[in-house]
Amino acid sequence: MTKRLEAVLERFRSLTGEENFRLSFLHHLRYSCGKDRATATLEDKYVSLALAVRDRVTQHMVATQQAYHDQDVKRVYYISMEYLVGRLLSKNLVNLGILDLVRHALARLDCDLDELAQVERDAALGNGGLGRLAACFMDSLATLGYPAYGYGILYEYGLFRQEIGNGWQRERPDPWLAVGNPWLLVRPEHTVLVPMCGRIEHAPDRTGADNPMWLDWAAVLGEPHDLPMVGYGGKTVNLLRLFKARASNDFDMEIFNNGDFVRAVQQKVSSENISKVLYPMDLVEAGRELRLRQEYFLVACSIRDIVRRYRKRHRDWSAFPDKVAIQMNDTHPALAVAELQRFFVDEAGLDWDRAWDLVTRTLGYTNHTLMAEALEKWPVDLVERLLPRHLEIIYGINQRFLDRVRAEFPGDADLVRRVSLIEEEPERRVRMAHLAVVGSHAVNGVAELHSRLLRQTVLADFERIQPGKIGNVTNGITPRRWLLCCNSGLADCIRRRIGDEWAADLDALKQLMQWERDPEFHAELRAVKNANKQRLAAFLRAAGGPRLNPATLFDVQAKRLHEYKRQLLDALHIIDRYLALREGAGPNGPPRTFLFAAKAAPGYLLAKLIIKLINNIAVVVNRDRRTRDSLQVFFLPDYRVTLAEALIPAADVSEQISLAGCEASGTGNMKFALNGALTVGTLDGANIEIRDAVGAENFFLFGMTVDEVQALQERGYSPGDVVANSPRLARVLDAVRADLFSKREPGVFEPLLRRTLDEGDPFMVLADFEDYCRVQEEVDRVYANPEEWDRRVVCNIANMGRFSSDRSIREYAEKIWGIRPVAVPATPRRD
Repeated sequence: MTKRLEAVLERFRSLTGEENFRLSFLHHLRYSCGKDRATATLEDKYVSLALAVRDRVTQHMVATQQAYHDQDVKRVYYISMEYLVGRLLSKNLVNLGILDLVRHALARLDCDLDELAQVERDAALGNGGLGRLAACFMDSLATLGYPAYGYGILYEYGLFRQEIGNGWQRERPDPWLAVGNPWLLVRPEHTVLVPMCGRIEHAPDRTGADNPMWLDWAAVLGEPHDLPMVGYGGKTVNLLRLFKARASNDFDMEIFNNGDFVRAVQQKVSSENISKVLYPMDLVEAGRELRLRQEYFLVACSIRDIVRRYRKRHRDWSAFPDKVAIQMNDTHPALAVAELQRFFVDEAGLDWDRAWDLVTRTLGYTNHTLMAEALEKWPVDLVERLLPRHLEIIYGINQRFLDRVRAEFPGDADLVRRVSLIEEEPERRVRMAHLAVVGSHAVNGVAELHSRLLRQTVLADFERIQPGKIGNVTNGITPRRWLLCCNSGLADCIRRRIGDEWAADLDALKQLMQWERDPEFHAELRAVKNANKQRLAAFLRAAGGPRLNPATLFDVQAKRLHEYKRQLLDALHIIDRYLALREGAGPNGPPRTFLFAAKAAPGYLLAKLIIKLINNIAVVVNRDRRTRDSLQVFFLPDYRVTLAEALIPAADVSEQISLAGCEASGTGNMKFALNGALTVGTLDGANIEIRDAVGAENFFLFGMTVDEVQALQERGYSPGDVVANSPRLARVLDAVRADLFSKREPGVFEPLLRRTLDEGDPFMVLADFEDYCRVQEEVDRVYANPEEWDRRVVCNIANMGRFSSDRSIREYAEKIWGIRPVAVPATPRRD
């Protein structure tokens, strides 16, 4: 090493962390963006900042991957169609422990960290709770030091960007990658080839055994892009690998030269559609086909990458389940069962039984729903056309499984029909949830009630065949994103009382119970909540949104729009409250601002009509001088992680009002409670466990239980009888029918009236209406007593330790995956 180089390195080592970071930022501004400080835009500065942070992340990322390789540890591979990771800059700074350092370094350059952080676009990689859960799990896996990889699709446009026009949801593309993303690391050397379509030809091999050959297939390439997942403390950095679809032949020069310019790029366009959008609308055949292509593309890319990693250290397949755990996040990746079996049989040359043993010891399946519509079933003819070899594999799995069922339960033909992987009527379809269950060594639900109902209803036959296979791991949330990052005021308030331990051990919040009745602590919490309301109001104003009154009670329902989540029940209660206030007979409680945020699936017309109703109610209520000081309603468009980070800390009341027995778990309920909102909820999903944890007296309970819902269904539920016995409800429905909220569009809400009255009110909105109104009056009474309200807030925050995703991940690691934390050195080894 020359003396000059030694001097440079010594000078570099002598710099403080702040000086070092400042130089790194300026380096990227000049050499990565090609700008100086005078010409740089905010976008340039954000990119330079992110790249400077990524440099530090990369050090730990390389050290982490080296440790996994050198120690040859068992790893878990998490396959999910969604990862709702949100913005990464602030979270990475917090997890690396350099937030204040970077803030000060930028201030010396006249740059404001908060301003630059607002430039970052939310990663459009998910929709709702499923994707947010996956993102929380990736955070916890890295924080706890578990060897893990996530697999997903790099969607170019995500789900959609939601706009509201005349009260209606309008879907717009969300081009979050239009200017690139500084966190992504492209890995073209690991691009995989994915075959689709074609035909299967059977012929004997040289030993006389059957040799299925997949011929005339079309190829799609999966190009991996790595998104580093930084654990709290910064030592472990795992990878979320996202695959982008590319054509194997981008451009046919011969066709182009013959003048058919469109057909020359047809294959490229068709192939790359696979990673364009999340969940293409499946009301039409083309949408259904694209969705199946997406699911197979994800699975095929993931399995090939997993095999490649395994083969780095192992030539024999016998150790595969000892080194690999694969978790299917819901039914979307269920084709992993058929793909892994196909690989072992067709490519690795294993006999069927040995291959199946490896598959079932490797795979695990998390079920996230009791709703039949979400337990995917694909038409056999569609699977045969796109994945002919996989359909043969599925038939083989089914035959052997049903033979076993017939042997163990002779004469029970109905059981055989119910558990078959193939549904015969009304059309032949592949039952993907059944495939996932049969191909996994462990199946779990995501809340105690959900898992019990799985065993008793949806998967009862499988529980009978294999008792104990279906377990429970209750969902959780990461306290780093959902408290430390999004609610710094509350985090500081907690830190002053009990220190920082809670960020990595949420059970430490239990210590706050000693201040349950402390007036000074209550005052601090009220000040934090008011500041968060002011912050939300400013956030919305900056985006051209509504003006909120922070002096009101903020009542929030923010989640995916679905009938079972019962945003309609919330809307009907608001109408009831409005009618009473208009007549001077309204509740004597505090002024309330009702805030909704939700996206409806593009093809879900009733859900979109509920959004329209909420917006129309808001127009009428907010313009009425008689009531607007006591009641306001706003629908906040384009719900996403960044909006949630502003909305959740500002909420006083959290609406978790699904019909009992419909919600698998929910994680929004956990986020709101952790941030000091009190829950109005049914005994559904994780609400039950939250109520048990925080205390029944600190939870606003209403509605029927699962048993009461089932009993009412068995007796024969009559919505008309409910209305006949409730003048209050009848008046609300009459107001909707009389077009009080649709003067210029008479009859527009008639489908909602038909749904609730003529079509049986499938989610029993009307049946729970009176009790819902009762509990809302209870909310008014308690909020009028600040001392009691604040006591309940403390009890909610202090008792949320069980709902950390760190606890969830430890349970998966111990009960299902069989993996252990790995110690990662602070720096990578030198090459």
